[in-house]
Amino acid sequence: MNMRATEFTSATGGGPAGPADAGERNLAPATQSPHRPTAGGPACGVARPHESARAQVAGGATYVDDIPEVKGTLHAAPILSTVAHGRLLGVDASGTLAMAGVRGVVLAGDIPGDPVLATFVHDEPVFARDTVNHVGQVIGIVVADSVVQARRAARQVQVKIEPLPAILSPREAHAAQSYVLPPVTVRRGDPEAALARSAHRLTGQLEVGGQEHFYLEGQVAYALPLEQDQWYIHSSTQHPGEVQHWVAHALGLENNAVTVECRRMGGGFGGKETQAGHMAVWAALAARKFGRPVKLRLDRDDDFLVTGKRHPFAYDWEVGFDDTGLLTALKLTMLANCGFSADLSGPVADRAVFHVDNAYFLSDVEVASYRCKTNVQSHTAFRGFGGPQGVIAIEAILGDVARHLGLDPFDVRMRNLYGVDDRNVTHYRMKVEDNILHPLLATLEQTSQYRQRRAAIAAWNANSPVIKRGIAVTPVKFGISFTATFFNQAGALVHVFTDGSVQVNHGGTEMGQGLHTKVMQLVADELGVPFERVRCTPTETGKVPNASATAASSGTDLNGRAAQFAARNIRDNLASFVCGLDGCGAGAVTFRGGEVITPSTTRSFDEVVKAAYANRIQLWSDGFYRTPRIHYDKTTLTGRPFYYFAYGAACSEVAIDTLTGESRVLAIDILHDVGTSINPAIDIGQIEGGFIQGVGWLTTEQLVWNEQGLLTTHAPSTYKIPATGDVPEHFRIELWPEPNPEDNVFRSKAVGEPPFMLAISVWEALRDAVASARRGGAVRLDAPATAENVLRAVGN
Repeated sequence: MNMRATEFTSATGGGPAGPADAGERNLAPATQSPHRPTAGGPACGVARPHESARAQVAGGATYVDDIPEVKGTLHAAPILSTVAHGRLLGVDASGTLAMAGVRGVVLAGDIPGDPVLATFVHDEPVFARDTVNHVGQVIGIVVADSVVQARRAARQVQVKIEPLPAILSPREAHAAQSYVLPPVTVRRGDPEAALARSAHRLTGQLEVGGQEHFYLEGQVAYALPLEQDQWYIHSSTQHPGEVQHWVAHALGLENNAVTVECRRMGGGFGGKETQAGHMAVWAALAARKFGRPVKLRLDRDDDFLVTGKRHPFAYDWEVGFDDTGLLTALKLTMLANCGFSADLSGPVADRAVFHVDNAYFLSDVEVASYRCKTNVQSHTAFRGFGGPQGVIAIEAILGDVARHLGLDPFDVRMRNLYGVDDRNVTHYRMKVEDNILHPLLATLEQTSQYRQRRAAIAAWNANSPVIKRGIAVTPVKFGISFTATFFNQAGALVHVFTDGSVQVNHGGTEMGQGLHTKVMQLVADELGVPFERVRCTPTETGKVPNASATAASSGTDLNGRAAQFAARNIRDNLASFVCGLDGCGAGAVTFRGGEVITPSTTRSFDEVVKAAYANRIQLWSDGFYRTPRIHYDKTTLTGRPFYYFAYGAACSEVAIDTLTGESRVLAIDILHDVGTSINPAIDIGQIEGGFIQGVGWLTTEQLVWNEQGLLTTHAPSTYKIPATGDVPEHFRIELWPEPNPEDNVFRSKAVGEPPFMLAISVWEALRDAVASARRGGAVRLDAPATAENVLRAVGN
């Protein structure tokens, strides 16, 4: 293995295929932004530290499990099904109740409200009742004086289950017509006729696995009973409003009886969009039964078994194309493994349909989407929200088309890109109005030295019988907005205190992505005060009601604009007040650098605020924003579901060992479109993190369910996320320099999800390396590209 490691290393440095010279092999472009805060300058457009960074590094940032516990707090742990599918015949907790510290159990019969969670489809029970539907389904919870006592006791509860046949794969579910939701088909043109007249045709299949969210902070909730049947819930959630609704629904109360707070999460990635609600409901039910505060924090193993993952997909396709690689027809079937209930599978599968085109025009196409019901965890939102599962299909097809014709895959991709004046309407009837794909990809081709490296890699592979290298460039075109149109709204509150300091509250949640930081920057510039004068308070349903989830990469777009509008209202109040003092028009008043400037006088912001308060001028305001221009028909999946598209491209170089299947990422070059960046440091960090998380999905993060439906990879010992050693020395990120053409806040673009899909370039580069070992032809490489799957692909 030492020799293998040496050969891998030699593939990355010193050879003719290396990207530029060794001096460029560092993270400097990604971590040392040229943008710097300027004293007295604007808050936006410069790299600023995350607002909680110092507290997090020093251990002073509070997460739910850090909140000092109220006297009398109890702790809960789940009772889990050990059977994938069966009849629940009984629960015997008599022995458990005799254990030290155990206060009791909470089962379905203890639910005062609806025993079914308040989901859109209303198909998931709070606790299993007559049947169990997956290994790890929660049947009830044990409540005890300590965490350890609760967890030990939960394992001792005797559950009697009569096993029933289980469905564990999407293909098996499709054959049995087992679906959580009806299938959806989108068509354009006549793909059957187009296939018949195509110069070339290919068929293919692909299996793409799911992904565990693996947030650093696990699922946790802390429920506190208040007076008069009111409740305060601390929840690590991306959607406090939904948690509020779910808890009230289960307790049989109106929403106004429940308040939910979230200061921050230690990661979410979609896994805390809906499924954080389960913890809160279970904790609240226990708190109601025992009249005491209750905290429920899953340990990592239980978190794996209880919660859903990224949806695994299976694909079948037939594609037609001409001699140049231009696609002329496509029929694609996508089977989404949804687990035992719908959760968010409908909109996830819809977005996969929307992103099957990725960056490419599809003239005659049929996409059939099946939402398969299986006896595993109910899968849920994950960064990209179905987009990655759509994008990878078309990239796999184009890679196979190029290899079939003996063409460079980059050229085939360029041949199929959306046009500007024609070939510019998606298969769901949305016009692509802001297409920068051609210049962006052409720029990356030059800056990454793609052509030179491909030639050098070909020379390397010709002389290296064991270590094969591959390279690929793949783009992304990702639609930004919730596909559920009504979620595209946000509210915020801004308070200016009499000392001139500013406080912001909005409906978005902070999960490490820097949302609060960006919102604070926008508010600071709107009021013309230094960034340091602004603070963000915890997200709370009692302040901004009915807020949407922080998801769909739209947190800053929505909440940032709402907060900006709230700050603008205060600024207008102050401007009207000052123009009355100085006899000028309100439009002549400028707020900048902590000062309020009129044609005749310059005053400090603090001075103006104090005077305004003395004259009874309103110093707080709300703001509301809803995304314009979006609409689509949910039954036909046609219209304009997205406000705009974010674009990007990545060039990835890899090496594989053909004897062991091991692989390594050697170099990454990314050019990504974030519009006018509010905070380049945060945006580059999101690109880095999203890309590496995508690499994990496609290379090492393998979820394995055994024949009994047990997820066997349910701990860090058996589930491999990327580590620092998986990040190549050459990891260069550059930002596309143009602003968002849509009137988005600061002319920025969303950055949370789009970079994730750039990691498909790594998977395509691995297929390129496998093709070298196989001497061309179509490559079947199921994802993740583990050593076993790579070795299987080389041998097949």
